[in-house]
Amino acid sequence: MSAKRSSFFGSSVVPFRLVFIMWALFSIEFFYGYDFGWLGIRPRTFSGLIGIFVAPVIHDGLAHLISNTVPLLFLGSVVFFFYERIGGIVFFRCYMITNLLVWIFSPRDSYHIGASGLIYGLSSFLIFFGILRKDFWSIFISIIVFVMYGGIFYGVMPMDPRISWESHLAGAIVGTATAFDLRNSKV
Repeated sequence: MSAKRSSFFGSSVVPFRLVFIMWALFSIEFFYGYDFGWLGIRPRTFSGLIGIFVAPVIHDGLAHLISNTVPLLFLGSVVFFFYERIGGIVFFRCYMITNLLVWIFSPRDSYHIGASGLIYGLSSFLIFFGILRKDFWSIFISIIVFVMYGGIFYGVMPMDPRISWESHLAGAIVGTATAFDLRNSKV
């Protein structure tokens, strides 16, 4: 851990901005009757490339939006607060590489939307980074995240055709790979 640490609120800036955009777009959809679902990731299509950048801010209803808001704020803030030197790298990889993998490998020809791939990436990173680092705080964070979000790993299996298990699986892979890659970094 860094001796000079920003405040937890300051560490929440990136996740709060992303959540603000999520809620703003949902509000536009709700109040004006738009459907931004076409901005999702549509695998291996030219038009689906935009989804790599914007799919995590598009949601399919209030329940979907709320179920992504709280974990994104919590996990994103934890990453930026406790691992401020590598937090940006972790967040970027879990956002972009996860979406790119979905675009390349998803077998379903449908739109993938929502921030759950990013959430799976962040939670996987925090769980495995603690195990790999073996320092007190990282292990403590790992345990807390596993207790709170360990059950999400059931979501990497195709159970509901309306849920992008491909995003969940890609996020879990990216988060775990990032933990392995950055395990010896200064945090």
